[in-house]
Amino acid sequence: MEYRKLPRGTELIGTLGLGMGGIQKCSPEEIEAVVSRAIEHGINFFDLCAGGKSVYEPFGKAIAGKRDKVYFQLHFGAVYKENGEYGWSRNLKTIKNTFEWEMKALGTDYIDFGFLHCIDEDSDLNDIINNGILDFVKDLKEKGVVRHIGFSSHTPSVANKLLDTGIIDLMMFSVNPAYDLERGDEYGIGTTNERAALMRRCEKEGVGISVMKPFHGGQLLADNTSPFKKALTKNQCIQYCLDRPAVLAVVPGVRNLNDLYELLKYPASKPDERDYSLIGEFTPESAVGNCVYCNHCQPCPAGIDIGIVNKYYDLSLAGDKMAANHYDKLLIKADACVKCGHCDKRCPFKVKQQAKMQIIADYFGKGVKND
Repeated sequence: MEYRKLPRGTELIGTLGLGMGGIQKCSPEEIEAVVSRAIEHGINFFDLCAGGKSVYEPFGKAIAGKRDKVYFQLHFGAVYKENGEYGWSRNLKTIKNTFEWEMKALGTDYIDFGFLHCIDEDSDLNDIINNGILDFVKDLKEKGVVRHIGFSSHTPSVANKLLDTGIIDLMMFSVNPAYDLERGDEYGIGTTNERAALMRRCEKEGVGISVMKPFHGGQLLADNTSPFKKALTKNQCIQYCLDRPAVLAVVPGVRNLNDLYELLKYPASKPDERDYSLIGEFTPESAVGNCVYCNHCQPCPAGIDIGIVNKYYDLSLAGDKMAANHYDKLLIKADACVKCGHCDKRCPFKVKQQAKMQIIADYFGKGVKND
């Protein structure tokens, strides 16, 4: 398992997490077994949204004695009906009552990531502010009950407004090739460029991203349901998400132990089993030229880390004052390009990396420095 550090914290988050939203039909024993087996295999990051009331006590039992080894997202606004079914609310009293019950059921006295739930519209943002929900979560953080504040959203324009507050450490966002290439459903909101800009902003400002909907609700996994009419594998989808800027973890949902064992094939998979370069066959013009730092263009005969060179260039253009220093410390820079064209042939997003290396070399060669 690969682990990535939360930029605004010390936590090391496993790149493969688990979403508990689809597991509520299992017995309590199987739910506990899924979480326990996941932890045994190195998974330490979980999302508890939409799982239903039946998930909490088995989850709490599974993490008992291991609380310091796991991190999870708990959503303020996800609530549960009398029959235990998932729902959502913007009522502060309802949210407070739900939170008290969740803490007791989980057997914990703190939450790793307190999430503002499903902030998709401007009205959602207004509600959490005007109804006191945002202040409630901020107060819990001041008391140490919530370690980090995050939010979930599908909408780049609204997500940017929450990032403007400066209080966000983690954003849960819907990421997959269909959404990013403007071939998704009603949750694939934003243009290719808007979505890429949001992720790059998170990278620049040190806000991590946890990924929901990595398989586009399973549609990307079969030829007849994929919007590209060509299936991707789970390994390819997971790797695609992990190559996007600022992503710490992919959090696919599981329904049972079999689903967990299927996902656990990813950490042991070989690079060619994760290679999603076939998406170059259906990359639209709107996505052409956007480097996502995936390094599918490797190996470079000159030894240039093309992904990281592009990242420092983009961060510098976005105003990151440290990016030029990071670039200067690279042993092999963009000016080492031998113009062989190998990278141009391999790039899924059809970036003309050979020409881009010259642009980047010229840019940093002009003495771009931090103030």
